[in-house]
Amino acid sequence: MYIKLIQPKMEKRPMDTDIKIHMAPPLGLLTIVNILRDKHEVTIENENIQEICYDDTPDIVGISVTVDVLPRAIKIAEQFRKRNIPVVAGGIHITTAFDTIPEDCFDVLCIGAAEGTWPDIVSDFQDGSLKKLYRCRNTICGDDIVSPAYDILKKSEYLYCNVVHTSRGCPFRCDFCYNSGKERLYINRRIEDVIADIRAVKSKHIMFIDDNFAGNRRWTVEFLRAISPMKLKWNAAVSINAAFDTELLDLMAESGCQSLFIGFESINSESVGNVNKVQNKTEKYEDAVKAIHDRGIMINGSFVFGLDGDTIDTFDKTLDWIVKNRIETVTSHILTPYPGTELYNRLKEQGRIITDDLSLYNTSHVVFRPLGMSAEELYKGYIDIYKKIYSFRNIIRRIPKAKKQVAPYLLFNFMYRKFGKFTDLLCKLITYKRIGIWAEKLSRYL
Repeated sequence: MYIKLIQPKMEKRPMDTDIKIHMAPPLGLLTIVNILRDKHEVTIENENIQEICYDDTPDIVGISVTVDVLPRAIKIAEQFRKRNIPVVAGGIHITTAFDTIPEDCFDVLCIGAAEGTWPDIVSDFQDGSLKKLYRCRNTICGDDIVSPAYDILKKSEYLYCNVVHTSRGCPFRCDFCYNSGKERLYINRRIEDVIADIRAVKSKHIMFIDDNFAGNRRWTVEFLRAISPMKLKWNAAVSINAAFDTELLDLMAESGCQSLFIGFESINSESVGNVNKVQNKTEKYEDAVKAIHDRGIMINGSFVFGLDGDTIDTFDKTLDWIVKNRIETVTSHILTPYPGTELYNRLKEQGRIITDDLSLYNTSHVVFRPLGMSAEELYKGYIDIYKKIYSFRNIIRRIPKAKKQVAPYLLFNFMYRKFGKFTDLLCKLITYKRIGIWAEKLSRYL
């Protein structure tokens, strides 16, 4: 049978260019391809890259859904369902908030990992017994996780195809995160499978895209020792408690870690405490930053604005802290209560949700009523802090002390953030793949 998988187009945030939507391929859909392609024809259409073809006749369609693309996913599904082609909706939003999905938008809701759902969906479809809801088996373990089908990628369409996942989920349950939902999962893959994926992407520069790369210390230590002889350069996201583990940090540096994405979220202890971010101790932030920087590793700091405890002064205080501590790159967000999370349930109960337009739930719109400032002040502060962080003055003030990191730092801050529109034009003229390769080589040899 012919199965079509679709990634709906995302709406860019104010600071994003098309580089953002061409950054990396959809590993979830590529995983489904590998699960099914031995017995079926499976294709992917990423609407961020190409227009969706409505003229062919797939037997069944699968759509990957995050909260902000749900309205678009419903419209896509409508086009296929009009021709009696059944549509399966899956992905993180369906898994977390399946009970909020409007009835009759999709034929099937897929809850949880594809490995524990899609084989049953296809089998039942062929038998004429397709169900409305499929839930992943609770017994799924690391051995069950299937590698993405890297070989079918059109590499010219993405900036980076060297993306690998080592785990699913996170051991922490921060209130604003999908991992606070009921359908919670945290497992590590087999180390030999991850290494096979590293070899499959054919690059010495790897981006591990886990929610928490170091969520299982024992596994991470074993994995770092296994990849050390491979002479990789790699990046990953970790929770801040990893910065206080000397052995772990040393192994990261020795095995080729170039930067770590860390969810600081707020420098205000009250704000962090209000969202169950138990691993974050704001009084120890600077010690954590120093420990990471001392090993020549850069930091991509994530900050959330609009938390209970934040005021209009929070923006300037955060900016001063970022510059003082030379945080190399910053990703900031407006607090967004995703349906199905503890935060959403709390704000809904308090009557503070101000819009149900889920297309706005992409961390760049104010969709709830903040306590310490107005919605207008929150949005303005969010926009202004990006401009200030990536001003010429503050880019220079934040230059890393580690000389080996200066080139990649300048490339990211100027070419991706400051002059992102120009870089995006180059990508369209030369291909995203080539720009990604050149950026990697420049950061390595300059």
